[in-house]
Amino acid sequence: MIRIVIFLVIVGLLALGFAWLADRPGDVILTWQGRQFETSLMLVSVAILALFVSLILVLALIALLLRSPFVLRRHLHHRRGERAYEAISRGLIAVGAGDLEAARKYMTQAKRIAPAEPLALLLSAQAAQLDGDREAADSAFRTMADRTDTKALGLHGLHVEAHRRGDYADAHAFAEEAARENPALGWAGKAVLEHRCRTGDWAGALALLESSKRALGKDSYRRQRAVMLTARALATEETDRDNARAFALEANKLAPTLVPAATLAGRMLAEAGELRKASRLINRAWQTHPHPDLAQVLSNLRFGDAARDRLKRIETLAKKLPGHIESALALARASLDAREFAKARAALASFLAAPTRRVALLMAEIERMEHNDEGRAREWIARAVNAAPDPVWTAEGHIADRWLPLSPSGKLDAFEWRVPVTEVPRAVPGVETERAVVAVMPPPASATAGPAEATGPQSDEAAPAIEQKPADAKQDRPPTVAVENAPGTRRAAAPPRAEAVIPLVHAPDDPGPEVSEESEQRVEPQNGGWRKIFE
Repeated sequence: MIRIVIFLVIVGLLALGFAWLADRPGDVILTWQGRQFETSLMLVSVAILALFVSLILVLALIALLLRSPFVLRRHLHHRRGERAYEAISRGLIAVGAGDLEAARKYMTQAKRIAPAEPLALLLSAQAAQLDGDREAADSAFRTMADRTDTKALGLHGLHVEAHRRGDYADAHAFAEEAARENPALGWAGKAVLEHRCRTGDWAGALALLESSKRALGKDSYRRQRAVMLTARALATEETDRDNARAFALEANKLAPTLVPAATLAGRMLAEAGELRKASRLINRAWQTHPHPDLAQVLSNLRFGDAARDRLKRIETLAKKLPGHIESALALARASLDAREFAKARAALASFLAAPTRRVALLMAEIERMEHNDEGRAREWIARAVNAAPDPVWTAEGHIADRWLPLSPSGKLDAFEWRVPVTEVPRAVPGVETERAVVAVMPPPASATAGPAEATGPQSDEAAPAIEQKPADAKQDRPPTVAVENAPGTRRAAAPPRAEAVIPLVHAPDDPGPEVSEESEQRVEPQNGGWRKIFE
């Protein structure tokens, strides 16, 4: 718009100038080498203007001829960039769709047209991953790691490949190098942190957590620090009890809902003689997250207390959450230890219509201890076999006997106190609804014996000692097999699943920056991204 206005102004000024000359006519006489030339002023003005325009056109033509090689080169480079863009984009789409042949085809084109482009290297690596050629993928990632603009991407790819082949030392080395180069890389910091946690270097893990405090949210930072402090306290409990107690207290202050921290802090305070402080800590933790470990610590608060004294403490604790199943179980256990059978039965009365396993096992123990009625005890044990499961420490399908700071895969703070998924109903046309068991509760703590072999009192924490149903019982669930996966954890083997109608082929691992649930970082294209191809 501005150019049009300027052009119109210039044309207007020229027209005004010619009009001014036309109103003031005159002659121009030129004498050169004895000859005299005479013409009008208007004609001379037009001739001078035409000469000026011709000179400009000649100069522009000369400049165009001189610049033509560069213009041609730029045009060819632009066309080459368009072809490279098309090959790389179609190749990445083919990789994502799992089309190996198309991925190979466009990878070859991209390597021929723009072999040094970062995205061409990425396409080569991912096509090799899709093809299962680990050596080619590793070579492509190493090439990227040697370049400044793609070093972080190459190190991430090498980290992924090292993990895939089980070389955790190399994977950790690549993560350490990436974290040194760019501390803002979330995947590198997470990998280094998990490695230090997996190797038990809790001091180093805490130091790394402090360095990345700004990248984490306040709640996430406090929770992770509390978990690490609890793990460090558990690790140093036997060698340095003073520091372990300090770690546990700080962890409880950071995350009051973290039951292992409250349990450990309360127990260590009680052992140090600070009974009132330990009692307040346990009662405060119980109100937000009732747990049997908290009740056990409060029950054993003072060594040598009589059973009735322990019962009084548990009664006070249960009043804080009346009607909660953990309050009922804790009160029933304390009453049973004090041989107050009526109180134990009253505590469990509201849960007998649909008892959980722990409720059924406690009732069996009450029948044995109060009436020595082995028949009623066996009846309750039989009900425990098919009773609703109780909460356990579970993570990633694994069940642990106690809380662990890391899951079997190395994830921090993965274990949760909850009821694991036990059954998923699946409707079958024309047949009665079946149930597909995808996970099981922990196997019995005692030997797998039939009802006739169960003798002696059973703990309310133990799983039922029966795994066989009567011969005439209806089998409405398929048997499950427990598989050992890691020390202190168990996992159930899931039954085979039906394949999807349309099988989806997963693309190979993307070694680019990961997006976690806690923080999302936008990755800007380096050196102009796609624009670099067209330059």
